[in-house]
Amino acid sequence: MDRVILHSDMNNFYASVECLYDSSLRDKPIAVGGDPEQRHGIVLAKNYIAKAYGIQTGEALWQAKKKCPDIIFVPPHFERYLRFSQLARKIYYDFTDQIEPFGLDEVWLDVTGSKTLFGSGKKIADEIRERVKKELGITVSIGVSYNKIFAKLGSDMKKPDAITEIYPDNYSEKIWRLPVGKLLYVGPSTQKKLRYYGIYTIGDLANTDTKYLQSWFGINGIMLWQFANGLDNSPVSIIGAKSQVKSIGNSTTTPKDLTCDDDVKITLFLLSESVATRLRECGLLCHTVLIYVRDNKLQSFERQIKLEDPVCVSDIIADKAFYLFKTNMQQEYAVRSLGVRACDLTMDCNRQIGLLPESVRIMRQEDLENAVDNIRRRFGHYAIRRGIMLADKSLSTLNPKDDHIIHPVAFMR
Repeated sequence: MDRVILHSDMNNFYASVECLYDSSLRDKPIAVGGDPEQRHGIVLAKNYIAKAYGIQTGEALWQAKKKCPDIIFVPPHFERYLRFSQLARKIYYDFTDQIEPFGLDEVWLDVTGSKTLFGSGKKIADEIRERVKKELGITVSIGVSYNKIFAKLGSDMKKPDAITEIYPDNYSEKIWRLPVGKLLYVGPSTQKKLRYYGIYTIGDLANTDTKYLQSWFGINGIMLWQFANGLDNSPVSIIGAKSQVKSIGNSTTTPKDLTCDDDVKITLFLLSESVATRLRECGLLCHTVLIYVRDNKLQSFERQIKLEDPVCVSDIIADKAFYLFKTNMQQEYAVRSLGVRACDLTMDCNRQIGLLPESVRIMRQEDLENAVDNIRRRFGHYAIRRGIMLADKSLSTLNPKDDHIIHPVAFMR
């Protein structure tokens, strides 16, 4: 039986939800973003009116303001987006339990086994689209195909409130003419390299000899060729299944430029506490610490270091992060953004208990941080804090427990 895969994408999700809460915004250019005064200033989402001015997700708020002086910036309300995401998934669950989230606003659905109950993939997509519009007041675009890659591509092709079908007998006609950057997992760097080799469209990629792609990109080159030719067989996860976690990280744009080591230490400790807390909650240890640094000239870099022993202790993660910073940053600096990520993860239950003094010290430190976790769970994050945080209250207002990012392992391994 041929698979029927849907990819549902809620249109301008954050902006659409904000317009539901404030109807006066509907006919105005709006962008959901951070606080300009605190400089958490990038566009997270925009409506179609703002999009017409050329405003793009991820650009700085000042850049958006330059393109559209009348734009209205709305602060994000993630509790609202989470609620609507959960409500949408309840609708999806009426049709299948094979639901794989791709962020808050996107999901894949495998409705192969639902056809006998609800009809064709197109019919199911139409019913989902109408129910989301009627029950939630927002719109979705849905791609219907026989694999996840083409379903995702279909949901991107027509927006808003539309359905696109891509099947084995029409995919070359529908998608091969599209820019290669439209294909999932072809980012700006990969697209630039593909263009260097004369590959501009998905069709160009599909018709390139795999031996060349493998020599340029390794195994990922074969994967991209398979995607372009519709050879993706990756399954849609069953709802509730937990993805394998690849890395855990946190980053922030600071409310002021960091120009001294103490300011950097405060921020790195905050971020490292976020990472270490989430590691412990997931029962994981990290073998590698990675930092991301961007200065006030928007120049950035990443560096990583391997640990002697896997840990989930914020002190060690922060110390390694600061070591990476000091060994890779110029003597005079003005840092605008910092990020810390724990990589190369392993399960805590697989750890070999050591008897050396350093291993004992790490275990004791872990016990201490578990005790801190319990206090914060009962009385809030700010119930107990490090003394260094009192040195600069403007930098220590970040709640690292609530602001974290988990990077699951993608299906293309």
